[in-house]
Amino acid sequence: MRCVVCGTPTVAGLSAWHSICPACGYEGAALQPTINEADAHTRLNEADREAGLKAIRQENFRTIVGHAARLAPAATTLLDVGSAHGWFLEAAAARFQALGLEPDTAVAAGAAARGLPVRNGYFPGALRDGERFDVIVFNDVIEHIPDIRAALAACRERLNPDGVLILNLPSSAGLFYRLAKLFARAGWRAPFERLWQKGLPSPHVHYFRPSNLTTLAESEGFALALSAELPAVRADGLMARLRCAGTTSAPALYANYAAVMLALPVLRAFPSDIVVCAYRKRPA
Repeated sequence: MRCVVCGTPTVAGLSAWHSICPACGYEGAALQPTINEADAHTRLNEADREAGLKAIRQENFRTIVGHAARLAPAATTLLDVGSAHGWFLEAAAARFQALGLEPDTAVAAGAAARGLPVRNGYFPGALRDGERFDVIVFNDVIEHIPDIRAALAACRERLNPDGVLILNLPSSAGLFYRLAKLFARAGWRAPFERLWQKGLPSPHVHYFRPSNLTTLAESEGFALALSAELPAVRADGLMARLRCAGTTSAPALYANYAAVMLALPVLRAFPSDIVVCAYRKRPA
């Protein structure tokens, strides 16, 4: 297997499905998505997941909408790829004419039932001929797409001239990811597998840091316009998030909750596990 960023042969990682590029640090996974399979949602408590993620996602989405407005002040149209529950569409509605694409049929139906502009399907196949956008956003989505180069090429094709691509995703430079790798080397693999979302309907298949992500985007015709961190953890919704992560026994749940709450002030001194990188489409 060759690195999707630089083409260097990858080496074995921390599991049979995990690989690492020794040249640029890209990490990949041979994990298979199972979106829309009959039992997909039985493996995930969607109510706990929504409760645990909503507060931090909404805060980060407001920040991203602000970035988009500053980087593309004349923009009117925006595409949210993998729009999920529609929280980003809600944040963007006051500034952009937004459209969401969501491949999970059940999740898309739930967002559409709330009156949000969501189309069920995959990017770019669910788009109509000639549909173009000023801004395309992937919120915790691009790391799930196996053929990421094809996705970036499709973004370039579907962006208007001088359009902006925004990628919000986990970072391999983050503190929690680095700790999870240390734990995996010591024999405790659960945190590492959880961060890759192993066993869930849509596992991660890529892990980037800003430098190698930018190398990849530049090779597909984009220029870096912004690189920033976003908060990975906040108190609001933390208990539900821990439940969703598989912490079910009450003693462990409350112990983990207390540990994270005590660590929150310290965490701000370390690299975040979430980054947002914005790229401008270069002229042909």
